[in-house]
Amino acid sequence: MNNIPARKAVIERQTAETEIKLTLNLDGSGESKIASGIPFIEHMLTLFARHSGCDLEIEACGDIEVDFHHTVEDLGICLGKALAQALGDGGGIARYGEALIPMDEALCGAVVDISRRPFLVFNVAVTAPKVGDLDSELIEEFFRAFAVHGGLTLHLNLKYGKNQHHIFEAAFKAAAHALRRAWTRRLELDGKVLSSKGLL
Repeated sequence: MNNIPARKAVIERQTAETEIKLTLNLDGSGESKIASGIPFIEHMLTLFARHSGCDLEIEACGDIEVDFHHTVEDLGICLGKALAQALGDGGGIARYGEALIPMDEALCGAVVDISRRPFLVFNVAVTAPKVGDLDSELIEEFFRAFAVHGGLTLHLNLKYGKNQHHIFEAAFKAAAHALRRAWTRRLELDGKVLSSKGLL
């Protein structure tokens, strides 16, 4: 086991709108330390770390006095880049994962393929324009940036739900559990990519 390489990544991204440093350890214990100035997205990313079992540290500073769009999107970009970097060529992983997660009255499913063919299906209802101070429409922007830069085919489908907070919490938890299953190592693959092509 000691010969198995660590699956970690550090991403630093600086633009005219945001400055982000993100550290990811896929084989962590679900610990997180997140500072972005956006309480709801911090809550969602804390849940993501806890439920996926990854360790996640984020320091983000953005032009939130304008709105939260740039910071939320760039957080998705950085988390996606970190995931892709930590997984390398994707050898030895289960590649596919799915989860169906309830949060009170809400039920959301996530299905993921770590495919290097990014695509997002986001059938998650927006029942309120804001959750906390965050525009609800920005959650889709986060997941799109995450899927594109993580090389993920990601489907999020809300079965039902009314409370916007519960809906988004179910979506983040479902994504976390699906991804944990997808990036789990399969020893019988002996480091090989699960693809008839031989690479993703």
